[in-house]
Amino acid sequence: MSMCEDSLLCNFPKCRAVLTGFAWVTACSHAFCDQHGSGEFSRSPAICPACSSALSGKLDIVRTELAPSEEYKAMVLAGLRPETVLDISGRALAFWTYQVQQERLYQEYSLSRADAQVKQMEKLLAQQNQTRELELNAMRGEITSLKKVMEEYKRKYSDVSERLMERNRQYQKLQGLYDSLRLRNMVGERDGRVAPPQYSTGAGRPASPGSSPQFPGCDGDRLFSSLDPNNARGFFHFSTPPHPKARAFPRKQ
Repeated sequence: MSMCEDSLLCNFPKCRAVLTGFAWVTACSHAFCDQHGSGEFSRSPAICPACSSALSGKLDIVRTELAPSEEYKAMVLAGLRPETVLDISGRALAFWTYQVQQERLYQEYSLSRADAQVKQMEKLLAQQNQTRELELNAMRGEITSLKKVMEEYKRKYSDVSERLMERNRQYQKLQGLYDSLRLRNMVGERDGRVAPPQYSTGAGRPASPGSSPQFPGCDGDRLFSSLDPNNARGFFHFSTPPHPKARAFPRKQ
């Protein structure tokens, strides 16, 4: 409350309402609203709620009207000597000045408490922000590591997929070769001239001592990895045993 304001506030700690109508003033320079003054000063002995001073005098507590009538103003100081009037006025001004100073001190105290709470909240907010930043950085690092793991799994999946496709191609080749040989065998059985098959394994070529016979289309451990339609015919080649005096049988119609 500034000095230019013309209203006082109730000094009761939990009230602080603007004084209007009637007010209770004490010898210790405190003022209370009519509600709290009537409640507090009805007990004996009377104690000031603001400073806990004992108010035992007859005029230590006065209920006064804050907006007196013109008749009251005209008669209240009538007949008093000027120095008495000045003394009364000075005491009334001192009471007012004290109330204004107390209100200013209270506002400064409230402001200092608010500033302290604001600083405490700012400090707490800074700590929380720092904690959240650390957690965010940790989560970013975890996301980065998970992305690396995901990329590694993608690479492994791609490798496995390529291997599976290669195995499927090999299987399709072998399946086609098997089907063709089976069909040829079935045709030979139907014609009634199925002969024990002989495989051309290249045994006619001289083999070095201690070496294993080599088969067409065999490359290390991967026996069928290089099979193609041309090499397949060389690997699974059926031939009839040579017979110098063999006669051709007429083909059934």
